Amino acid sequence: MIDLYYWPTPNGHKITLFLEEAGLDYTVHPVDIGAGDQFKPEFLAFSPNNKMPAIIDNAPADGGLPITVFESGAILVYLANKTGKFFGADVRQKVEVNQWLMWQMAGLGPMTGQYGHFNVYAPEPIPYAIDRYTREVQRLLGVLDKRLDGRDFIAGPQYTIADMACYPWIDPYDKAPMDLSDYPNLRRWRSAIAERPGTVRAYEVADRHRVQREMTEEMRRNLFGTPAKVD
Repeated sequence: MIDLYYWPTPNGHKITLFLEEAGLDYTVHPVDIGAGDQFKPEFLAFSPNNKMPAIIDNAPADGGLPITVFESGAILVYLANKTGKFFGADVRQKVEVNQWLMWQMAGLGPMTGQYGHFNVYAPEPIPYAIDRYTREVQRLLGVLDKRLDGRDFIAGPQYTIADMACYPWIDPYDKAPMDLSDYPNLRRWRSAIAERPGTVRAYEVADRHRVQREMTEEMRRNLFGTPAKVD
């Protein structure tokens, strides 16, 4: 039913988390972002920002032609509306889910990504950048920890796409681990999601597609748009 264009990154995990929880049939099409697959014309035809994930729904609810969706947050909303799952049952619940989904898309994801870039991938350390993004990620984790005080999940008692969006962005860099000891509610929430069978299956998908290799200049250009070195 769903063609998933995917690579095992936090944004990719968001979609496999949903698909596994919802029990939808899907086929993974690897988009090796280190090798530059995201720039291929056939991928750009439906993901014009040259980013994965993206999906093609071959059985849309209206019975018409396949629907393509890019951007991980938009995909989660689309799939939630398609299935009627993980988005709340009424308008007030949907507002709660949606605002925390947007919080992740605008804050937690980009700031944690910059934290990872300057701690793991930058060719040389830049102390100001490392400090700037470390402090901002810590602030965002504090916001989330406070939100989870007295709640099982981000938007209330039910697991939703807000949780699926945030979960993969919590301490995602093995080479730059974060100290989560100051966030007990977040750690409890994270452990509960990690134990869900759908989460286990989603990360098994990641393991099947993960590639271990040394960073090259070509990979750096593909991933970060880094200009080629001039001799």
